[in-house]
Amino acid sequence: MTLVSQPYEYARRRLVEPDWTRLPGWAHVSQADWDSAQWQRVNCVKNLKQLRAVMGDLLDDRFYDDLERDQAERATMSMLVPPQMLNTMVPATDAPVPTAGADYTEAFYADPVRRYMLPVFSDRRTDWPSHPHSTRDSLHEHDMWVAEGLTHRYPTKVLAELLPTCPQYCGHCTRMDLVGNSTAQVAKLRFDLKPVARHDAILDYLRRTPVVRDVVVSGGDVANMPWKNLESFVDQLLDIDNIRDIRLASKALMGLPQHWFAGDVVEGVARVSTKARARGVSLAIHTHVNSAQSVTPSVARAARAMLDAGIRDVRNQGVLMRGVNDSTEQLLDLCFALADEACVTPYYFYMCDMIPFAEHWRLSLAEAQHLQHSMMGYLPGFSTPRIVCDVPFVGKRWVHQVEEYDTERGISYWRKNYRTSIEGDDTEALSREYVYYDPIYTLPESGRRWWQESVDHEAVAARAAATAAASRAVAQTQLV
Repeated sequence: MTLVSQPYEYARRRLVEPDWTRLPGWAHVSQADWDSAQWQRVNCVKNLKQLRAVMGDLLDDRFYDDLERDQAERATMSMLVPPQMLNTMVPATDAPVPTAGADYTEAFYADPVRRYMLPVFSDRRTDWPSHPHSTRDSLHEHDMWVAEGLTHRYPTKVLAELLPTCPQYCGHCTRMDLVGNSTAQVAKLRFDLKPVARHDAILDYLRRTPVVRDVVVSGGDVANMPWKNLESFVDQLLDIDNIRDIRLASKALMGLPQHWFAGDVVEGVARVSTKARARGVSLAIHTHVNSAQSVTPSVARAARAMLDAGIRDVRNQGVLMRGVNDSTEQLLDLCFALADEACVTPYYFYMCDMIPFAEHWRLSLAEAQHLQHSMMGYLPGFSTPRIVCDVPFVGKRWVHQVEEYDTERGISYWRKNYRTSIEGDDTEALSREYVYYDPIYTLPESGRRWWQESVDHEAVAARAAATAAASRAVAQTQLV
């Protein structure tokens, strides 16, 4: 029987760890050092000088100049790239790549991991670098704080932001208002309470709120918490009778897998997993992988170590981004690499949120709908990720759940079936239409012209600033 050709041709691809010694600054790094979480943390790239030290003469000055300008004029996140992640850029595993100079620089510019971990000024759009309705806290998570760092948006689920740091900083971070160091563009919001007091306040709210059954433990990234502190917090969560699901959010399972296969962390995870199983609680890890080339043997080792330690499931929540994973082939390659080789379940792909200077990454709702359709049928149902739009004041909605969609102006209208924690007295919360906006450059000419003619840019900037200030004021008021 002859197999018919398909739009996507599946082929199992074995994982490869790129040779880090090809990079001049790491030419003499041993396997033992590379596998050390401490070495990885110490040798993160935090600035141009350190990037030059690693890359040597592989890159032209034009890239460094481009990166420097972005840091000064556009970046909402400071630079922080672990060796593990930098090593997957231009990995040279399937085909030879140029060894230095202009050709290597072009390959580096085009690399999907580089595009979101080391964004440069020339990546950004010049017509609409930010959407007129972009905001620092685009999902209004701070508006819904019921304790400092605890967002209660869904009826039975909460998000606990335990810390404001990560082992790596992604350029598209949806929590750019809080997470990481301040940049030239963004003075970051800071927690007022000390960590112990903040965590105690979170636990106190959960003990007195029996409708909450599901806690996403995030930040930041829980890999940046000392394990004893994270274990103590999770252990106390497990003592709350109504908590039935706990999800630990950590991009570091991919960006710094050495942390998650370290012996002390594996032993600690085994302890809390044993308690979770005894109580019938689901304990999972959610990570964030956006490109198939990021899935290496080290990542698979970390995921399997967590599963062997008793974690129920390791799931991936990626973000759709132009130039990173905006094709059916890229998405399916990533999903099969995760599922086949790393025992990670593809779970969600989020549309990139409407934060400042993110327009060059964002896709339209129509593009997301096409990608969802084109992925169906290739993966098992339980490993077929849902593409979701995180609608402000609503939450996650499958991209085909839109109520109305003005494709000319790129405005989609959504409804919801529950109230957030700030809508207890809002009689119209379940009948109101909530709005999400496509990137303006994806619209037809008539739609682009409409936005150009109807937007007062100075007014938009003032409104965005006022919204951000009001968001922080509301959050602080709710903590009193």
